[in-house]
Amino acid sequence: MRAGIVILPEDRWWAAEPKWRAAEEYGFDHAWTYDHLGWKSLVGGPWFSAVPTLTAAAIVTSRIRLGTFVASPVARHPVPFARELITLDDVSDGRFILGVGAGVDAKSYDVQVLGAAELTPRQRADRFAEFVESLDGLLMTDRFDFAGEHYQAHGARNLPGTVQRPRLPFVVAANGPRTMTLAARFGAGWATTGRGGATQDEWWSGVAALSRTFDERLDAAGRDPATVHRYLSLDAAPVFSLSSVDAFREAVDRSRELGFTDVVAHWPRSSGPYEGHESVLEQVVEQVLPTLAEH
Repeated sequence: MRAGIVILPEDRWWAAEPKWRAAEEYGFDHAWTYDHLGWKSLVGGPWFSAVPTLTAAAIVTSRIRLGTFVASPVARHPVPFARELITLDDVSDGRFILGVGAGVDAKSYDVQVLGAAELTPRQRADRFAEFVESLDGLLMTDRFDFAGEHYQAHGARNLPGTVQRPRLPFVVAANGPRTMTLAARFGAGWATTGRGGATQDEWWSGVAALSRTFDERLDAAGRDPATVHRYLSLDAAPVFSLSSVDAFREAVDRSRELGFTDVVAHWPRSSGPYEGHESVLEQVVEQVLPTLAEH
């Protein structure tokens, strides 16, 4: 099993850089940041852009894989975004992973600040399908053409292409059957936050059900399950995964039992979302991370 850490893009670089360096030194396999214009209760505070943050992180690290958790069509057009992805993959020397999701509802800051039209869940899924399909084509094909309801591309160039071939990996976040089908078709990995739940047991029950559904989607797509990574966002559960060493260890064990190959936690913050202590993170690094490779 592999482990990753999300570092929110809220610190000035002099404070953020040590975290990205530490994520690699601690032995995490991948490190991520959010790709939003602003996020929930943190909209009123400092917030930086994902692509420049990940570019800077690529420069100060050498091994750890880096990614968006997750990018969405809300504020992105696939043509300029593909150029940014090619650049990120080049700067990181082939260490970039594109985490991508359908986007949030009309009440989110990202939607409201852009004055974007309110979309139904079905319309968001339609747009997401176009977004993923067009990004796949843009990263794979020079002079790419695409004509959809939401996006168009006319002879889009992509040279020199990505370092990773045939393109950089997609990790598709999906909690619904339709978006899971998209993940099974295009994803090197599938990511989920579960279905919600008031208790840990309820949340884990929902995760198990989603995992079974994804098995069905992989089978329908003719994909070998062994070739697709499964990422679980542990902190979508009611209990913060880094609230204690035991909490993290239990989350890892339950994830493994459900067939997940990768777990993702969040760097502890001093207050608000993901509130915790870095001392617990350090204990997890010392006591739990070294054991993951044994399984």
